[in-house]
Amino acid sequence: MRPTDSDYAANVTLGILEGKWKLLLICHLRNGTKRFSEFTQLIPGLTQKVLTYQLRELESHGLVKREIYPEIPPKVEYSLTPYGESLIPLLDLMNQWGKEHLARSRQIC
Repeated sequence: MRPTDSDYAANVTLGILEGKWKLLLICHLRNGTKRFSEFTQLIPGLTQKVLTYQLRELESHGLVKREIYPEIPPKVEYSLTPYGESLIPLLDLMNQWGKEHLARSRQIC
C-alpha cells in the first residue's frame, strides 16, 4: 500500500497554508485585529479578490475569525482564533529556518 499525502501530517499543514499570501496574512494578524482595507495597504500587490479568497480559506480552517459589525457602512474585522494563534510558534520556526538557509546560501555562492 502506497502512502498518500494525508498520511503525512506535514503535507496537510502545508496544504492549509499554501497560497502566496496566507502566511503574510497570519503574520499581520498576529499583531492584532485588522480590517479588510488594512490588508490592502499593508501588502502591496494583493488584490481584493485574492484577499477575500485567502481570508475565506483561512476562516474555513478555523484559523481566522471574521466579525461583522452592524454599522453603516459595514465594518468587518479579522483576527486569529486561538487555533490560528497555535500556528505562531511554527511560523517563527519557519522564519528562523529561512533566515539560516539564506545565510547558508550566501556562503556557498
